[in-house]
Amino acid sequence: MNTYNQLIHEYRKLFKEKGLPPETVKAFLFELCNDHDVNLYLDIDKPMKKEVYDLFVSGMERIMNNEPMNYVLGYSYFYGYRFIVNDGVLIPRPETEELVGLILSKYDEYFDSRKIRVCDVGTGSGAIAIALKKEEDRLVVYASDISEDALKVAKTNAENNDCDVTFLQGSMLEPYIEKDLKFDILVSNPPYIKTVETIEASVYDYEPHVALFGGSDGLKFYREILRDAHKILRPNGFIFFEMGYDLKDSLSALAKEYFPQAQIEVYKDINGKDRMMMIRSWLSQSFHR
Repeated sequence: MNTYNQLIHEYRKLFKEKGLPPETVKAFLFELCNDHDVNLYLDIDKPMKKEVYDLFVSGMERIMNNEPMNYVLGYSYFYGYRFIVNDGVLIPRPETEELVGLILSKYDEYFDSRKIRVCDVGTGSGAIAIALKKEEDRLVVYASDISEDALKVAKTNAENNDCDVTFLQGSMLEPYIEKDLKFDILVSNPPYIKTVETIEASVYDYEPHVALFGGSDGLKFYREILRDAHKILRPNGFIFFEMGYDLKDSLSALAKEYFPQAQIEVYKDINGKDRMMMIRSWLSQSFHR
């Protein structure tokens, strides 16, 4: 049996030949070793355990066929918490961690110690909702998705992370409106890729399209949320969006259509791209249309 180190070098070479990031090889093996009580750094020159070898080789083949590493593993990490992921939900992105951080910072800035109600629209794996609740237990968190399969994953992730989130099924804001629920914070990372855009094969071929594409202008789901947001927001409520880096002007204009007097701020991600929007609604004064 080859050693861990030998197989790392062998597959790194294969990845380079295929134009794939070679660092994925060691990252994938590191996760397998953690799951099988192997210290990769201490055992790197020892023969690879058979059960690890079998999973490693089969996983490498799937990843070289552009399947995302986290789907092969069956989990991903978000805000320090482990989440089950499969092809029914998007893999949580680092940019979305920044959205969670922004919401938590604004919570500290604008809200007192009372219970604040939050809804996460289009929750997918439940990453945003669960991370918010885990980081601030005083939040009362609801999460919704149109997909029954996604909600099954999200509920399992909440259970695995010992987290109290209420899940509802339905399209956009409909389940909240039907139950006449009101919230201080509405957060969503809706599908925002324009249908005309070209995206990586690993994303297009494996991740759910219903969670990726936002119509010809990327604004389809923002438009639906903003249209109905006044029905579920409490006075002076907040809306937080993750957005495509090229949507700043068009999404700001759309937000102004529905909330003409709102305070609208756009925040950049760690790469300097416009990625997050905060809308402070001043709802009692400003809803339009």
